Amino acid sequence: MMLRSLLLGAAMAAMTPLPAHAATSDDGHPVLMNAAALSGLGAQAARYPLYAEELARVRKEVEAAMRAGVNVPVPKDAGGGFSHEQHKRNYMALYGAGLLYRLTGERRYADYARDMLMAYAGLYPTLGPHPAASNQAAGRLFWQSLNDSVWLVYGVQGYDAVRDALTPQERKTIDDKVFRKMAEFLSTGSPKVFDRIHNHATWANAGVGMTGYVLRDADLVEKALKGLDKSGKAGFLRQLDLLFSPDGYYAEGPYYQRYALQPFVIFAAAIEANEPQRHIFAYRDGIVLKAIRTTIQLTYGGYFFPLNDAMPDKSLKTEELYQAVAIGYGMTRDPALLSIAQWQDRTVLSPQGLEVARDLAAGKARPFPFASMLLRDGPQGDRGGLAILRDGPGNEDQVLLAKNTAQGMGHGHFDKLNWLLYDNGQAVITDYGAARFLNIEAKDGGRYLPENETWAKQTVAHNTLVADETSHFGGDEKRADALAPRQLFFSAEGETRASIAEMAEAWPGVTFRRALLQVKVEGLKSPMIVDLLKVTGGKAARYDLPLHYAGQLIDTGFPLQSNVTTRPVLGKADGYQHLWVDATGKPDAANGVVTWIQAGRFYSYRVATPGVTMILGESGANDPRFNLRREPFVMQRLDGAKDAAFVSLLEPHGRYDAAAETTTGSDSAVSAFTHARQDGVDFVSITLRDGRRVILAVADDVAPDAAHSLVVTGTPLKWKGPVGRLDLAATKAGETAK
Repeated sequence: MMLRSLLLGAAMAAMTPLPAHAATSDDGHPVLMNAAALSGLGAQAARYPLYAEELARVRKEVEAAMRAGVNVPVPKDAGGGFSHEQHKRNYMALYGAGLLYRLTGERRYADYARDMLMAYAGLYPTLGPHPAASNQAAGRLFWQSLNDSVWLVYGVQGYDAVRDALTPQERKTIDDKVFRKMAEFLSTGSPKVFDRIHNHATWANAGVGMTGYVLRDADLVEKALKGLDKSGKAGFLRQLDLLFSPDGYYAEGPYYQRYALQPFVIFAAAIEANEPQRHIFAYRDGIVLKAIRTTIQLTYGGYFFPLNDAMPDKSLKTEELYQAVAIGYGMTRDPALLSIAQWQDRTVLSPQGLEVARDLAAGKARPFPFASMLLRDGPQGDRGGLAILRDGPGNEDQVLLAKNTAQGMGHGHFDKLNWLLYDNGQAVITDYGAARFLNIEAKDGGRYLPENETWAKQTVAHNTLVADETSHFGGDEKRADALAPRQLFFSAEGETRASIAEMAEAWPGVTFRRALLQVKVEGLKSPMIVDLLKVTGGKAARYDLPLHYAGQLIDTGFPLQSNVTTRPVLGKADGYQHLWVDATGKPDAANGVVTWIQAGRFYSYRVATPGVTMILGESGANDPRFNLRREPFVMQRLDGAKDAAFVSLLEPHGRYDAAAETTTGSDSAVSAFTHARQDGVDFVSITLRDGRRVILAVADDVAPDAAHSLVVTGTPLKWKGPVGRLDLAATKAGETAK
């Protein structure tokens, strides 16, 4: 859901804190915003274009809503339907009207907000569970209670802005029949949601806690902070403890980090405004502010990495991040956040938003430091992690993403040690994300589609190992939550950057380890990626390693047996039933290469896995309602192996210029790619067409200070840590390892 707020951070700390046991009061002055500060901002808007544009945008939306009149329909529809969308429009208009009332002083905005809320006071007490509720906890206004929580977060801010403009009787009616009833329904009336460690509870906690501040009800605030029994085993503070890693990485992944960030940030600001003695922005080593920066790092070209149940079109241009950037800047004055606001081309109508617009106009923005980093997962940082390897800070620079994180609760996918690649400004090695058409009523009311379970979450939908055509942990979420990968090594330094991780017991008795290396080679525009995935199973199995890519197949180095009159399906369950097989082939040691083109650049995927069968196909089988995207894949298959080593190389190369109708570098720069093993070390050799060789060594011993010394093709190689490298010139051997 999207959210805009006027909350202040430290600048509001001078406001009177809520007493520990405040009684309900008719005192109407705003507590979620600094009314005095806001009253002077409208006159300053014209001085700063970004702020003026936002004021004009909000005014246009609210004026349109006012012309349409108050419309509070009886709830009927699921996501995307009329009643659903109207109640969303209402909370946006309510919030915007409160905002404009404070900025302009025009009474008509307060009157409109009052009239809408009085209409809700007549409707809300009559509502039971939503008629379109399905497999989620039912809301009253919406098909799931999560949306009711979002309505409350928006609505209570709009109400707070106009509450002192209403009569005591109007306040009492709206207090009792709208906000108190809604807060009770979302808290004591929905204990399984409210006390859950999950983003649904975050929104509920934020809405109920903010309502507690507005109604001067300390009991509601305490329940929001510490759970219904106030023990601290649940509630907002416990969620800060358990849902974020020490690096600010959110358990459910980047997409839900974006979504959940908003209630974390705005409720924190409300706490700071009303109870500064809690020092909420310092809580857990400043986890809220850390999470803002981490959320931004989880993007490429402004778009979020589509991990777990994610939609691929979500970017930093979203209501959640407009507010987070403004609050973060207000708290830190970090000029790098200004560059994000500049890219967003939006701010918020708060004092902090004005500061953003003012300092942008003054030229204070500095580039955001997008960087290679390991973001640990789990409350203690010991449940794997997300390894981000960037070849540079720009939107065109390559990014290798190794997903070695824990399951991510109900929104997690069964894709341990998955990986993605971005290059040349495009997604190249892709992740499907979620099977869902958000808020499109024709597609199951905007809910997750059945194919989210049968395809998107299943292991074969991802770029990682599958054993015997069954998903990790048998597709069992509880088993998956109990086990997490181990991040064994991470290095973002030098010409060879690396992530090594291991997963045990994704299937009983099976352990697999994956080393992903980002290898810079002089003369090549983008780094090559070496993928070494080793399996120890103990008994004969069928092992598959799919690779899902974006682009158009150009060529294969090996002969294909193509299915031209029929289109077989790869399997019967665990996602295999959704894969068409278009061709198969058996490469030998010299010709195991597949090449495709994406956005004017060629990509050659080369394998050195002995005995492998290559399967080429497309997703979308067994999909009578056309719920799935049709996307290509290539799969390595080994049958009857007890242990296995999948060895692969991805090489970006060349350029196709459609405007000039010219092609350069369409042939791979690699002439040979081999793998060998010696004394607990795997060696990968890449021979270039100009005669140069790059030899990469990956040791079983992953200790960073472990010393290794071996002779490779007659040349001594010495290195420390698990990864070593030897560059050999075209005419002579003997260079030292890098």
